Amino acid sequence: MPVTIGALRESAPQETRVSLSPEVADKLTQSGARVLLERDAGTRAQFPDSAYKSVAWADNAAAVLAQSDIVLTVQPLTVEQIGQLKSGAVVIGYMQPYAKRNEVKALQSRGVTSFAMEFVPRISRAQSMDALSSQASLAGYKAVLIAADNLQKFLPMLTTAAGTIRPSQVLIIGVGVAGLQAIATAKRLGAVVEAYDVRSATREQVKSLGAKFVDTGVSADGTGGYARELTDEELDDAAGGYCVAMDEGNTGQ
Repeated sequence: MPVTIGALRESAPQETRVSLSPEVADKLTQSGARVLLERDAGTRAQFPDSAYKSVAWADNAAAVLAQSDIVLTVQPLTVEQIGQLKSGAVVIGYMQPYAKRNEVKALQSRGVTSFAMEFVPRISRAQSMDALSSQASLAGYKAVLIAADNLQKFLPMLTTAAGTIRPSQVLIIGVGVAGLQAIATAKRLGAVVEAYDVRSATREQVKSLGAKFVDTGVSADGTGGYARELTDEELDDAAGGYCVAMDEGNTGQ
């Protein structure tokens, strides 16, 4: 019997993603697996049912859960959905285990093996499974577009018959994956961009994207490329340092 891999139509409010795209579904069926999808699973992700050429269909989530050996999901399954899983099934997706304790206990009691995609180590050999970086990059991109849409002026410099409009100044706080994408997007839109991070190693990354690094004099480099927690004194110094930078003309608006 082939392994059955199931995917649901996400039911969380405003969730438009789907855990299985048509391209990946085709690859799984070609490898010998049976792929079972709830109808309209990909509709909100702009994948109509007709885009899935080689999958089986179920009319509701309960049917997918009852038949699947492996369940792919974006948002964590509810306790009710976990109760409908086959004993010994495998669930792969976001788990939010610190916030979803009841769901974790339900998975354990059902004998379900779960893989939390947000806990996959962010190392070179696991890059193809890095669910956080891709979403963080999208978040940085969309954040700038949302800000630009709400800003009551243009981001780029514009020259009109009535005169020249100065470009907007954008401050990006935090230069991780999302921050770097936000910097790049704001620059493409023509803004004057400044960025700040407590990790001094990000200075060159900020400059490489054509932005200015705001130096508050505080460095909190930790291990593994992550920042350590700031002390109360460092928090005060960071705030004061940026106030000085603003006084010197770097308004960061």
